[in-house]
Amino acid sequence: MFQDAQAATLGKQLKEDGVRFAIAGYTDLHGNLKGKMVPIDHFVQMANGSELFTGAALDGLPQDVSDEELSARPDLDRGVVLPWREEVALFLSNLYVAGEEFEASTRNILARQTTAAAELGYTFNLGVETEFFVLKEGETGTDNLSDRDTLDKPCYAIPTLMDNFGWLQELVDHMNTLGWDVYSFDHEDAQGQFEIDFAYADGMTMADRVVIFRAMASEVARKHGAYATFMPKPFADRTGSGAHFNMSLADAESGQNIFETDHDPRNAGLSDLGYHFAAGILRHAPAICAVIAPTVNSYKRLVRQGSMSGSTWAPIFASCGNNNRTNMLRIPLGGGRVECRAVDSAANPHLAAALLLAAGLEGIREKTELEHFHTDNLYEVDPADYGRRGLSLLPRTLGDAIDAFEADPFTREICGEAFWKSFIDYKRGEWESYQTAVTDWERDRYLTFY
Repeated sequence: MFQDAQAATLGKQLKEDGVRFAIAGYTDLHGNLKGKMVPIDHFVQMANGSELFTGAALDGLPQDVSDEELSARPDLDRGVVLPWREEVALFLSNLYVAGEEFEASTRNILARQTTAAAELGYTFNLGVETEFFVLKEGETGTDNLSDRDTLDKPCYAIPTLMDNFGWLQELVDHMNTLGWDVYSFDHEDAQGQFEIDFAYADGMTMADRVVIFRAMASEVARKHGAYATFMPKPFADRTGSGAHFNMSLADAESGQNIFETDHDPRNAGLSDLGYHFAAGILRHAPAICAVIAPTVNSYKRLVRQGSMSGSTWAPIFASCGNNNRTNMLRIPLGGGRVECRAVDSAANPHLAAALLLAAGLEGIREKTELEHFHTDNLYEVDPADYGRRGLSLLPRTLGDAIDAFEADPFTREICGEAFWKSFIDYKRGEWESYQTAVTDWERDRYLTFY
């Protein structure tokens, strides 16, 4: 049977370590964690796909109510014991139906692209910068935990970092217990906003970790009387939360980073292969935006203004440049990687990684050239110069992004027909609901006038 021997050995070890329950988990369209829990004595059965799910009950798993259930087959190499509930182990899973891989599972979509990279001799490596807000219920429902968190420019503030140190320390300790190697954390650019940075890993492992991180941050915040939110732009006057993807390819045999070079004529430390990768992403940037900035709210972040600190730090163009945070794709100091700054904290990490990797691999296969390289502040470019500078705006709304996603054959090829259609239908419905809803802002402004 499927992975019997490994499951038996692992199940025995987990039980000896005090684990009493195991979860076969997966994500829906949004990257939300779903799954079923079994007593540890049923671990081997779970590992063989015993836990069945009705796709029609979830967003983005396109099934009819009459279809055969989906089976979750856990990835036994990437399971974790939950540090905040040590009697439970979580195993993110690939979904199967009728004995075959379910094409529309986002983890399966990423697996297909990591396999495509491996067939070219590459390992896809990924680091994700996790930005999020931790707030408490108060008069507004969105109060800062620290009464000193009042600065217009609160970035890197030590007093407010220390005021939040209880939950931060616990979360960082949990991450390091899992072996994630946290190397930095700070108060970010907005009041109530934080960032935790940890070591990169292969793309599948990192996507799994982002899913686990969001669940873990929420649980730890709740324990401390607060809540964590990964909403991209919770406040009109504060910076939004990105989830910058730092991407590179390594030689599958040697492990050497093949994006690194000392001979970059642009002096950014990126190899020709890395530039082809970046050019492939820019070719499909409008379509990819629907996945990496997947909500109505996402496009309130992708603007040049809208922050007390004076900048949103978010890209507005499909552009690439050096260590310049106004580009969608940035080559950080030291080179050797491509950072996508348009990804936000609401993105499904498996799907975002799959689309970015697939576009980058296409650029490598076709040796796509990067025509423009931007080193100055793109926020200050006169709109009349956009064409001359090779600048094209990213989609301005979710509706625009979905139109681009639907129009680009690349997305259908990578996602598969069923998921591609399901994603469009769901997101277009979300956009249309937003357009037709009457908001509190409209009532406050117009109710007494008409």
